Amino acid sequence: MAYADDPTPVRDEPLPRRRRRKWPWVVLGAVLLVPFAVFALWALITLNYTYSKGDRVGYVLKLSEKGWLCKTWEGELSMQTIPGTMAEKFVFSVRSDSIAHVVQRLQAQQVRIFYKQHKGVPSTCFGESDYFVSGIEPVGPSGGAPSPPPAQPPAAAPATPAAPAPTTPR
Repeated sequence: MAYADDPTPVRDEPLPRRRRRKWPWVVLGAVLLVPFAVFALWALITLNYTYSKGDRVGYVLKLSEKGWLCKTWEGELSMQTIPGTMAEKFVFSVRSDSIAHVVQRLQAQQVRIFYKQHKGVPSTCFGESDYFVSGIEPVGPSGGAPSPPPAQPPAAAPATPAAPAPTTPR
């Protein structure tokens, strides 16, 4: 309440609001969001770009689900080029649970694994190896390519005497 002999002026307008500083929040947001955006963009690029693709034939030695937070399916395929030689191991990752269950079902058979290689994936959260399985099929008599129809029994051929094997002098 103002009195007539009071020397202080009466203000009808409100006091100006104190301006809040927004730049600390902008800097904090940039420091937190820019690395996350770079990580997400890098993961998106590496998981969608295929460096190479192919297939390998062998026997699945193991397949297991690993990880503390990010569960991934990791496996090994034993490939033997020539009987009697040392088998080579092919380490792979499976991102799809449905493909992992098919790999488990075909574990005792010879299989062909189709893979795609993704280099530079930024975390082991997507898989521990660079090779990601995209398909699998059994190979051999129990699966794979259809077997040809059984051949017709040969017609009775005239019996010919077998020629003696040639001998060489020593």
